[in-house]
Amino acid sequence: MTSVGLLDFLSANVAMLRKYILDYLPKDHNVPEIDLLYKMMRDYPSRPSKGLRPSLCILVCEAFGGKNEESIVSAAALEIFQNWILIHDDIEDQSEFRRGGPVLQKLHGIPLAINAGDALHAKMWGLLMRNGEILGEKICYLLMQEFSRMVDETTEGQHLEVSWTEDNKWDLTEDDYFLMVQKKTSWYTCVSPCRLGYLIATKKPLAKNSFVRFGIDLGTAFQIRDDILNLTAGKKYGKEIGGDIVEGKRTLVLINLIESANSKDVETIKKIMSEGKRKSPAEVQKILELMQKYDSIEYAKKRAEEFSRSAVKQFGQIFGHLPDSKAKRNLHSLVEFMVSRDW
Repeated sequence: MTSVGLLDFLSANVAMLRKYILDYLPKDHNVPEIDLLYKMMRDYPSRPSKGLRPSLCILVCEAFGGKNEESIVSAAALEIFQNWILIHDDIEDQSEFRRGGPVLQKLHGIPLAINAGDALHAKMWGLLMRNGEILGEKICYLLMQEFSRMVDETTEGQHLEVSWTEDNKWDLTEDDYFLMVQKKTSWYTCVSPCRLGYLIATKKPLAKNSFVRFGIDLGTAFQIRDDILNLTAGKKYGKEIGGDIVEGKRTLVLINLIESANSKDVETIKKIMSEGKRKSPAEVQKILELMQKYDSIEYAKKRAEEFSRSAVKQFGQIFGHLPDSKAKRNLHSLVEFMVSRDW
């Protein structure tokens, strides 16, 4: 269960980051077309969000003795990163909703949405340069290196996932899925925020593998949980339920379903899942029923729990020696929330 303290922290943190980001982003322009660009850039950052990634960065920084004001720039840049990749991700997946509203390309068209995402991407790097004044040029450079690695890992993972759908590929294993998730989700959701927070707090260069195993397991549990919520959650999930089925995504649930089903059902599954966005509601429901029939959702829950236990164990090894603090307690609550959330 999420602690009241954590919920209060997340709520306050989201409000603080939203104000910081919106104060940073351009507001208006006397040329109407550019004014529209600015409004589009500010759209996703203005929508409701959990703020998990920047909050993780801030809490790790504080747990290791750093100051909130030292991490605000990098935390805000993480949130901008999340927003520009979501704009592009929504286009690539042909999504319909994001954070409770229509996706940007539905409101303004694909070309303008791509450009708004590109503009936010550039603003992310511009914001990170502020770290030079706060933390010094050396640490600023190391932080930008971390962001560069995060972008590389995330786009490689995204390329894997999109390629599987574009190529209509079905001969996938769990290991294929885990590799994709580790790159697409784990790095920018967990590994990088932890590494950034530690670097800001200690001002010490990171070892190559610092926080990697912990972040990968935490991120994998988080993503499997997200896949399950896409199939089972209510309105508070913020995206269309069953959207992963409509988009043809190769989730752990789907991979297990294909491995578990009889040949006749496998043929049905592949036929429906290969139809792209043309799937009817009845066909989506059929896939959901087969997932229930073969206990594929329950299987995914068990695998998520395995990664969750591993992440929690590693949390103790990494953070256990640190002095007790509100940040450390909230950090522990955040880790537990990320692997057990229902929204």
